[in-house]
Amino acid sequence: MLSGDPSAALPPLRFSPVLKPYTWGGRKLETVLGRELPPGVTAESWEISAHPNGPTRIAAGPLAGATLDELIERFGLDLVGRRNAYVLDGGRFPLLVKVLDAAEWLSVQVHPDDAAAAREGDRGKTEMWVVLQADDGAELIQGFEPGVDREGFAAAVAAGEAEGLLHRLPVGAGDVFFLRPGVVHALGPGVLLAEIQQSSDVTYRVFDWNRNQKDRPLHLERALEVLDFGAARPGPIEPAPLAPGDTNGELLASCPYFETQRLRLAGGAVWSGACDGETFEIWGVIEGTAIVRCAGGEEHLTAVDWVLLPAAAGEFQVRAAEPATLLRVFVPGPSG
Repeated sequence: MLSGDPSAALPPLRFSPVLKPYTWGGRKLETVLGRELPPGVTAESWEISAHPNGPTRIAAGPLAGATLDELIERFGLDLVGRRNAYVLDGGRFPLLVKVLDAAEWLSVQVHPDDAAAAREGDRGKTEMWVVLQADDGAELIQGFEPGVDREGFAAAVAAGEAEGLLHRLPVGAGDVFFLRPGVVHALGPGVLLAEIQQSSDVTYRVFDWNRNQKDRPLHLERALEVLDFGAARPGPIEPAPLAPGDTNGELLASCPYFETQRLRLAGGAVWSGACDGETFEIWGVIEGTAIVRCAGGEEHLTAVDWVLLPAAAGEFQVRAAEPATLLRVFVPGPSG
């Protein structure tokens, strides 16, 4: 049962992550980010989630222990905003924020769009990656080499020769990748990144580097139904200034599901904004430290921390306690 005054202004919301010990994970959330981890590997940390496979709970304060779904049920549009009103009619919170640590190759995989994922009882998965740290020589797979078609790829998979048809890219800290549904991809060893995505957990594995298929089955037929063979040699996103001449604010990605900006603030600098009831905002500190403050309270964030600002939070400020790099995520309006 939730505690706290429902008429009081909602504070910035911090969640306790849900950890996923998939086989390809490592320990960088501990060694690089300084977090305490349980024994073994940690592949994914679900930072803000209302997905049934890993709902996150408020970390502290009068709402401690409440899941994101419970908060939506209680606070409604004040939390999600008018752009996301469908959530109140049995829909799911639109976004899922993760941190991924790949010590081994992820499976070569593809995600379906909304229509195809509906057959699985889930949503499509449009996602983006912001690389936080990468070892020398780290790579990922995104898209195909030119000229690959369905028949040729299926034959190559059957023959164990698919690797040569996949487009590999070097990876470095700060790189940004946008992954539409249908684009084949895989994250390589040595990469730590932030992922912003639709709230979905549907993955079709094409190839899993000969790992145990009993625990990690392949889904080649379903993958072939959704793979986009026109995605030949895509590359990282080239960020665009938020305004002409702006060297501290960049647009990283904008699609119907989310918009993500990267902001760089000097120590002591303040970014001011307002949640006017249209949409929530998610803020993440990926370098440095910052304080996020609104009428309902404040949260002190260090790299890599996240906070959810409710749609009715009103005016808010983000103050960099030292030089900081932040990600700002929200659901855009109909015009983008």
